[in-house]
Amino acid sequence: QVQLVESGGGLVQPGGSLRLSCAASGFTFDYYVIGWFRQAPGKEREGVSCISNRSGSTYYADSVKGRFTITRDKAKNTVYLQMNSLQPEDTAVYYCATDRYTSPPDLCREGGSGMLSWGQGTQVTVSS
Repeated sequence: QVQLVESGGGLVQPGGSLRLSCAASGFTFDYYVIGWFRQAPGKEREGVSCISNRSGSTYYADSVKGRFTITRDKAKNTVYLQMNSLQPEDTAVYYCATDRYTSPPDLCREGGSGMLSWGQGTQVTVSS
């Protein structure tokens, strides 16, 4: 059974940093693409960044390019999202999701196959 558990959210001041973690279990980590998505109240869900666990290739939304970095640790079956220079518009619930037969851009922009498995989400609030 696919399980994704997010952690690392919290309250941070503008300009600050947070690192989110997505711990994965129940599937062969290397076969899948994992992505971070976010949804703010009243807004559509946005694919923020996605990574191929096999190749390490990545995708970033324009809104976070240069500020966020996605990495994976195969030994720990965990994907991280390092978020720097956070701004109030980054405030949202952040979710990780995984899909197998897709690519990082396809997962983040198109939602992959549509048969994603999702974590429960972690709140990120950027405020002074």
